[in-house]
Amino acid sequence: SCLMDEKKITNISMDSILPNRMQPRVVFQDDAIDELAESIKKHGIINPITVRRLGNKYEIIAGERRFKASQSIGLKEIPAIVIDADDKKTAELALIENIQRKELSPIEEGMSYEKILQIGDITQAELSKQLGKKQSTIANKIRLLKLDDSVKEALLNEKISERHARSLLKLYDKKDQARMLEKIIRDRLTVRQTDKEIEKKKKKKGEMIEMDNNFNMPNSNL
Repeated sequence: SCLMDEKKITNISMDSILPNRMQPRVVFQDDAIDELAESIKKHGIINPITVRRLGNKYEIIAGERRFKASQSIGLKEIPAIVIDADDKKTAELALIENIQRKELSPIEEGMSYEKILQIGDITQAELSKQLGKKQSTIANKIRLLKLDDSVKEALLNEKISERHARSLLKLYDKKDQARMLEKIIRDRLTVRQTDKEIEKKKKKKGEMIEMDNNFNMPNSNL
């Protein structure tokens, strides 16, 4: 079906709008929402949100932040463009919008890629063509999802960098990852220092040192 069946902007009741189940963003910064709310108060909503019909309701495809900000200042209606999109296209559009705005954390990006691959039943190679991204980039973001939950949370909340997280993937034991994470945060280790600590730990355990090699995996389809 056509992506833009209706380009007409319609005012939709806030009560009839549902959040996007495929929303890639996990963390919404309160201060960013507050700033947006102030802007909406002064200038109104310049870009309408994009929704699709779901029964007698509307599900957000793009514009979750605008919706949250409008909700916070008590707006009763919001301008929206209604389009016809299935689950796969909804997930894809929500991901693309966020990637274009560069708002996703590496973990959110990995979760989004994984979700689209599951919903769309497509390969990483096909997805990389659709998004104009290297297949290795997609594979590597998905690989971050294998980290211990504490590490994923730290990365999500920007307590460590993606390079720190990549280094921690060299530790096979998730308990080791969690312990090293504490050390990184406590001692404010650089990526280089982290790599040295991991190397020491792996030598002690008699594990093979895995080269990062720009974070590429031999099996790109995981």
